[in-house]
Amino acid sequence: MADIESQLALIKRGADELLIEAELVEKLKTGRPLRIKAGFDPTAPDLHLGHTVLINKLRHFQDLGHHILFLIGDFTGMIGDPSGKNATRPPLSREQILENAQTYRQQVFKILDPEKTEVCFNSAWFEAMGAAGMIKLAAQHTVARMLERDDFSKRYASGQPIAIHEFLYPLCQGYDSVAIKADVELGGTDQKFNLLVGRELQKHYGQSPQCVLMMPLLEGLDGVNKMSKSLGNYVGIAELPKEIFGKLMSVSDDLMWRYFDLLSFRGNAEIAGLKEEVAGGRNPRDVKVMLAQEIVARFHSQKDAEEALADFEARFQRGAIPDEMPEISIAAGPVAQILKQAGLVASTSEALRMIDGGGVRIDGEKLSDKSLVLTVGDTVVMQVGKRKFARVSLT
Repeated sequence: MADIESQLALIKRGADELLIEAELVEKLKTGRPLRIKAGFDPTAPDLHLGHTVLINKLRHFQDLGHHILFLIGDFTGMIGDPSGKNATRPPLSREQILENAQTYRQQVFKILDPEKTEVCFNSAWFEAMGAAGMIKLAAQHTVARMLERDDFSKRYASGQPIAIHEFLYPLCQGYDSVAIKADVELGGTDQKFNLLVGRELQKHYGQSPQCVLMMPLLEGLDGVNKMSKSLGNYVGIAELPKEIFGKLMSVSDDLMWRYFDLLSFRGNAEIAGLKEEVAGGRNPRDVKVMLAQEIVARFHSQKDAEEALADFEARFQRGAIPDEMPEISIAAGPVAQILKQAGLVASTSEALRMIDGGGVRIDGEKLSDKSLVLTVGDTVVMQVGKRKFARVSLT
């Protein structure tokens, strides 16, 4: 196991906040593998790169020799995490939860070592707890404390309803840490309240309180909003290799480094060296290729990564598509209307004429179908003539 200073450097890489670092140092000094917990409610069947930020950090802990507890919230998923929500979220059925959970397992083991990962389901202890146990657990927190949480307080102040079962969610997430005796829990910055509830419950049950490591919410391809399928700025880990590669090559040079910190498994020293090379004049695109190939290889294969690079070079570099171009979000619809809304043509009739004349390209390929309809979630590079470009996300 690495020395404490080296462990901390990797653990804190890309992290937003660590509570409490001195306590984590004391835990590391014991020399035993720490129990590292991260919980995931399987509320959607597919993961995108934003979801993998926590899983990547679990991999860092795993590489350092610690014990990983990948907790699937099949019980809490039926409550629905209210974090950051301005309305009650409808719970999923048991069947939906189990189906999504199986998909999660298949996807996360592209990052974690299945032989060194303990997969837990929190229904194991909550179904055994029963109604009496749940009432006893609810007695450990007050309504006043719950209303200290930002999203609850805002909804209460604005007269928006808060269902009683939503108050149970932070308690259940906190009790998960008690049930599995977590030393460290990982979560997004929007999970701080829930993570700290875990510390308080562990103290109540006579356990050493867990340390809390909060990871930032990954920005999407637009570099502004959180990565989200609903915003169309996401990279799905189950997407085709060339789609993943192309999307990653579209991120800005500044955002590239953020992705390196949160998504790459390259060492801190290597990333620092790459930054120095770019500062010294190396083309950022060369470094971006390294990131895109690493991610494609992780979720597909090295061969797929090489083929994706060849495809990208054939479609983009040889077509002299620029690194920088306007980035626009437009409602999905007929291609002629989108060309007009993107400001690439003055009218839909001009768009149709340009298509007829072979002057329109999408993702480097000449467009001939004037009836093409672009769909929600697509992100494409649109080109009119030799000099007009726009990266368009369809919403």
